[in-house]
Amino acid sequence: MAYYNYLKSLHLIFVITWFAGLFYIVRLFVYQIEAAQKPTPEKEILQKQYQIMAYRLWYIITWPSAILASIFAFWMLFFTDLGKSWLQMPWMHVKLGFVFVLYLYHAKCQQIFQQLQQNQVKYTTNFMRLWNEGATIILFSVVFLVVLKNAFNWIYGVIGIFLFSVTIMLGFKFYKKIRDKNAS
Repeated sequence: MAYYNYLKSLHLIFVITWFAGLFYIVRLFVYQIEAAQKPTPEKEILQKQYQIMAYRLWYIITWPSAILASIFAFWMLFFTDLGKSWLQMPWMHVKLGFVFVLYLYHAKCQQIFQQLQQNQVKYTTNFMRLWNEGATIILFSVVFLVVLKNAFNWIYGVIGIFLFSVTIMLGFKFYKKIRDKNAS
């Protein structure tokens, strides 16, 4: 059991750093998109700096964290008795479904990262702000599943974070209208 707890601790540490990387990379995407709209030479200076920051975050923190979190998770699930028993539980199947969605989210961030590294802006800052909520919803879903260990009760937590996200976005739109009105 002590062996399992070390694996679990390492898994949690790398899940936390993985999510930190995912949250911050999308914020850097917002900054890169905003920099693309600046006049020269500010545009080139900011783009170069944000590309360096994004590169370091993505390849020094986010990718290694994703890989290590996955290694420790697979190790726990397939090479420990407790993990093997959890694979029989319905809540774990739902959790693994969310983990699969997280990998898809990560892959899409990789695609956006590569585009922005080549100064290709294909999304708006508003899209990126909404996109950032995807990782939040996945995180809440997985945490509620793991803590409650129930395949269905996690829905209440996700509905709560979804409603919270909608409220934040409405507040953002309201603030933007006020800011634009005061600017003119």
